Parts: sequence; C-alpha cells; structure tokens
Amino acid sequence: MPIDGVTKVTKSKGVRMIRRHRSHTEGSERLSGMNRFKDDVENEGLPPVFRDRLYDLFGQIEKEFETLYSANLVLQERVDTLNEKLDISSTSDNKLVDAQDTPDLGQKPKRSASQLSQRIKSTYKVSTSKIVSSFRTPTSSLTYVRSYQGHRDGVWEVKVSHTDPHVIGTASADHTARLFSIETGQCLLRYTGHQGSVNSIRFHPDKELVLTGSGDERAHIWSCHVTTPSHVDNMKSHSSGEDDLEGSEKEEMNEDTDQVVDSVTQRCPLVELTGHTGVVIAADWMADGAQAITASWDRTAILHDTESGEIINTLTGHDQELTEVEAHPVQRMAVTCSKDTTFRLWDFRAPAMLVNVFQGHTQPVTTAVFASNDRVISGSDDRRTKIWDLRNMRSPIATIQCDSAINRLSVCETTQIIAIPQDNRHVKLCDINGNRIGRLPRSSRQGHTRMVTSVSWAVDNTTNLFTCGFDRQVLGWQVWIQPKDKE
Repeated sequence: MPIDGVTKVTKSKGVRMIRRHRSHTEGSERLSGMNRFKDDVENEGLPPVFRDRLYDLFGQIEKEFETLYSANLVLQERVDTLNEKLDISSTSDNKLVDAQDTPDLGQKPKRSASQLSQRIKSTYKVSTSKIVSSFRTPTSSLTYVRSYQGHRDGVWEVKVSHTDPHVIGTASADHTARLFSIETGQCLLRYTGHQGSVNSIRFHPDKELVLTGSGDERAHIWSCHVTTPSHVDNMKSHSSGEDDLEGSEKEEMNEDTDQVVDSVTQRCPLVELTGHTGVVIAADWMADGAQAITASWDRTAILHDTESGEIINTLTGHDQELTEVEAHPVQRMAVTCSKDTTFRLWDFRAPAMLVNVFQGHTQPVTTAVFASNDRVISGSDDRRTKIWDLRNMRSPIATIQCDSAINRLSVCETTQIIAIPQDNRHVKLCDINGNRIGRLPRSSRQGHTRMVTSVSWAVDNTTNLFTCGFDRQVLGWQVWIQPKDKE
C-alpha cells in the first residue's frame, strides 16, 4: 500500500519503473519535494542567492524524474508488445514444424550435426507445446465497456452494491466517496463527510447504507438511497429523507472536460465510529449488518455496534499497521491483514473468540477475502496470491505467482474467478485452483496507467468487473469465461 513521501523504485523485465505514491491521510494535499524543501529553506533563513539556486536545482530534478517516468511507461508498453509478438512467433513455429513432411523411412538422408541438433530442438518444442496445450485454461473474452469519472485523486476501492446491482461505490484520496450508475456511468451521489482520504467503501448486506473508513481516524455510516437514472437528461436528485442531504448541485465530472452532471451531495453521517488513534485503512459490515469492524494503522481492529456506534471489542495482536479487513458474508468471522506479513482469522461464533494466525507471506499482506468451500484468498507485496483452506490452515493449497505487488482482490460468487490487481497496472485472472485464465487489456487507450488498487465483481450484469487505480480512473469490463470442454 502507498506510503507518503516514499518513492518506490522497482525493476520489471529490464525496465526501471518509478512509482509515486500518495498518503492515505493527506489525500489531495499533494506537495512536491521541492515545495516542502522550499518551506524548510525559508524557515532557516538562507541567503536569497543560495535559496534561488536550490529552487532551480530542485526544479530541474523534478522535471528529470517526470521525464524518466514517462519514458519508462513507453518502454514498458514496448516490452509487453514484443513479448506478445514472441508468443505469436512461437506458435507459428510450432505449426510450421507440424506441417513438415515426414521423410521416407526407407531412405536415411545424411544430416549434419547442426541439422540433427535443430531437428531435436524442434521435436522437443512441438511435444512440449502439445503437453502444455492439454492444460490450457478455459477460453475467455475480456472487453472494456466504460469509465466512471469524477474523482480528482487516486481511487482506493470500488464495490458493487448488494441492494442495487446497478450501482457501484468508490472511495478516493480526494476525501470523497461516490456512487455511480453502472449502465450510464453517471455519478448519483457524492459523500463529503470525511476530513481525510476515504480508504474503503462497503455496502450493507440488505439495507441502503454505506460504511466508509478514512484517514481522519473515523468510519462513517451514511445513507445511499438513490434512484438510478435511465439517461443523463432525465436524471433527478432524490433525497433519502435525512436532514443531511443538501439537494442537487453542479460539479465537474472531469477536470479536463466541461462535462457537468446533477448529483446528490451528502455531508453528514448517520453514525460515526470512533476509537482509533491512527488512520482507518478499512471497515466492513459483519454478516448480519448489526455490527461493523474497522482496521487501523494503530495496529488494532475494533468491533462496533452500528446503531449506537459503541465499541464492543478491541482486537489486538498484530505487530505492525493493519492494511485490510474483510468480513465473512454469512458467518460471524473476519480476517485482518497487516504489514507484519501475517493475516488473522477472528471467529466470533464461539463464546470465547478464536484467533488463527496465517503465516505464509514474506512481505506485508495487503488483502484477504473469503471464497466458497471454506477458502480464503490472500495477497501480498511479495507478489504472491495464496489460496487457503480453513479446515487446514498450516499451509496454502495453491500459490499464484504474480509480477508485482498485489492490492485488494476479489472473487466472483458465480464463476469463482479471482481477479488480482497489481502495482504494475495488470489485473490477472485465475480460477479458484490457481490456474491462470488471462489478464485485462492494458494499452494507452484501454486500461490503467498507474497501479490498480482494487477490483470488484458484479452478478447478472453485462458489465461484471470493475477496477480502480491511482490514475483516478474507475473502469468497467465485460468478462466472459467459457468452461473447458471435457474430452
């Protein structure tokens, strides 16, 4: 997960990638290193000549880094294109070898050592290709549908509503959360009650309520009652009956365009959950919706009563900051992830709460979600996604190797397909057993231009997968998976 003031430098396929990360707590208050240094210099009262010289030098350094970052993005695209061409070339070579005529067995033409060596290599290549093809994953169709614009800073999370399958919610570092119509892409509601970056957004299991966690050390519960418009022209603002709804107001959908829409702005929560002394990195509803659990950088998780906001229990045990919390959809269980390289399963079903610690990652664990068949899927900065069985928690049953650090992943309820967002702008798709299915398209026209922070699946929708990233984009995709034929 991003940390303020730190520039990560990584190597991917020989290309040096430089990624800048913004803080959860500062959100859109972005000061460059040059401006921060400027304030320090003015406070120390250096002579104007030296001060001006330092400003100029830092300005040049900042321009060089911007140029290098842009060049690295272009180089990465070229590397990906070359890799795809190599894959196509390899397939063509296999077909060419298969089409070669078999020599007459009655004749034994003489071949040189180099020819024999080449023939052996080609034969081995064809046989290997046939073996690999027998394990090929189901055919998939991945199509970009539309974008959902409006945020002015990186988007940390995207979720699909449980009560209205045609609405998605987003949480952003610009201090706002938004609700969008899936079909039209219109912003239906904008929540501005937080004073810091909104780090997570989760919908109530069966009520029109939303839970958001923020860098202001609080979690808010607010109403998400909206009417999905059929078209931009006939979209109207609908009040939820609460005094905190201010009606409709005009706002920009994109800083680079003049497009404006009507949307409801809500500024006050129904319930405020407090108790943390650090950033609330995530918050989620428990299965019945009567309680909520929050995770914080203060190394604790807190179980709250959602009606009164009172603290029921404080969960301690992690050695470092928490990075995520996820509740089981039907059971009174939750998992918390931490920078201490572990994630914990909290079981509230028994009178004496049970805690299980999962140790298997070597870097901070950034995500963990429940899947069917008593499984938990975890992801980490160590570039690995692990599949665990709750009935045997000593070691994972499968490991998926990725190319970059992993962020908030999601598992489709119907197809059990895992979507894995990564820092390198990729979204990898695998089945529940860890077999690779494919990845979402990534180009200059489609896909994300910075790290993908979260993904979410929708059920019974033409647009059934949503991704968001720190490029301020929220994208909708149509993913179709054809089951593998049994031979």
